[in-house]
Amino acid sequence: MIGLSPLDTSRFGIVSARAKLVTAEALPEIEAFCANNKVKFLIARCSTADISAVHAMEARAYNLMDTLVYLRKDLGDGTPEPTPNLIHIEKLNSDDIPQVLTVASKSFSNHKGHYHMDPRLDPIRATEVYTSWAEKCCTDQKVANQVFVAKVDGRIVGFRALRMNNAHQAEFVLAGVLPESRKQGIYGAFVAEGLRWAKAKGADHVINSTLLINAAVLSVCIKAGFYPTESYHTFHKWYD
Repeated sequence: MIGLSPLDTSRFGIVSARAKLVTAEALPEIEAFCANNKVKFLIARCSTADISAVHAMEARAYNLMDTLVYLRKDLGDGTPEPTPNLIHIEKLNSDDIPQVLTVASKSFSNHKGHYHMDPRLDPIRATEVYTSWAEKCCTDQKVANQVFVAKVDGRIVGFRALRMNNAHQAEFVLAGVLPESRKQGIYGAFVAEGLRWAKAKGADHVINSTLLINAAVLSVCIKAGFYPTESYHTFHKWYD
């Protein structure tokens, strides 16, 4: 349920921890862990359906930072919409990685996720969370099995990472589109290509997650046949 977070500790220079599926009953154990390990910064998630956990965390000075929504698409015999001719989607080439990192840095510089929403965290280092994640998607098969890039006039303007979680489930791991290239159907093209990839891999369903406030992504996913299955609040707590 809770453990130290070496990546966050290294990135922000403070002892950090993460807790998942927090419940009101588990909070004393979580608090004890943080005290025993001299944790200064805690990231804690709970189900939005668990109101008792929400109230218990609020009472202990946990601050809400974001809300994640998970969606699912069941893969039937339907063919995804074709990619617009303007947008060329192709598999990642190792030479593309520097451009992917540039896209990640620019597309997440004003992100509304929990790292950026905490005024006590350096926004530049918060953006580095996503550039580092994007790099791992490109280089580590445990993080992502496939990365697609979108090119317009030969220039990479977006990327989409995917992973097979098991024989039946594929996941849309991470995606980014340059701010100036949005509203051109690029994310929708990634969804269509991702669904084709998952179906070819033998998956029977795909999951994706996004922020509750990301209306653009939610709209594209719902149009493609995704439906919401669960959601989680992300809280931060500082021990100082």
